[in-house]
Amino acid sequence: MIEINDTLISDELLETRFVCDLTVCKGACCVEGDSGAPLEKDELGILDDIYEDIKPYMVPAGIAEIEKQGKYVIDSDGDFVTPLVNNRECAYVFFDENGVTKCAIEKAYEDGKVTFKKPISCHLFPVRLKKYRTFTAVNLESLQVCAGAFACGARLQVPVYQFLKGPLVRKFGEEWYEALDAVAKR
Repeated sequence: MIEINDTLISDELLETRFVCDLTVCKGACCVEGDSGAPLEKDELGILDDIYEDIKPYMVPAGIAEIEKQGKYVIDSDGDFVTPLVNNRECAYVFFDENGVTKCAIEKAYEDGKVTFKKPISCHLFPVRLKKYRTFTAVNLESLQVCAGAFACGARLQVPVYQFLKGPLVRKFGEEWYEALDAVAKR
C-alpha cells in the first residue's frame, strides 16, 4: 500500500497493466454489475442541473427509468448510484452505431452542452474509492468484463495509474498524482 495525504493506494495501480479496449468489451462496464455507478454527493445536484441537456443523448428506456426512479437512487448498501434500465445498463447510456455502450453525459460534455464530464466513479473505473473515517482507499477492481483491457495494457505495458492519469488528477489533484508517479518510478 502507498500512502499519500489521506489516501491509501493499492500497489495494483502501479503493478497492473490496463488500457480500455472498447472494441473488445463494447462498454460492458456500463451494463454489468449489481447496481448503478456510484455517485458522490456533490454530483447529485449536478445531475439535477444538467439532466435536460443530456436527455437528448439518452435512449428512451433510460429516460423512462429516470422519470420513474429519479436522476439517482440509493442502492442496497445505502449509497447514491445511477438508476438502471431493467437491472442492467446505466440509465445514462446510449449505444453507438457499432453497438458500443457509451455515456450520454460524456457525449454532452464532448459536444460542449455541459461542463461535467461524467461521474468520477465512471471516469476512474476500474479504480474504486472507498471512504473511511480518516482516509480513502484507492483500489483496483478486476472484473472479467475488463479482460480485454488488462490484455491490451499488458501488451502496451501501461500501468493502471498512467492510463487513468486524467481522472486521478481530476479527483486528487496534480500534486497527488506526481507523488504517486514518483513512488512508481522508485
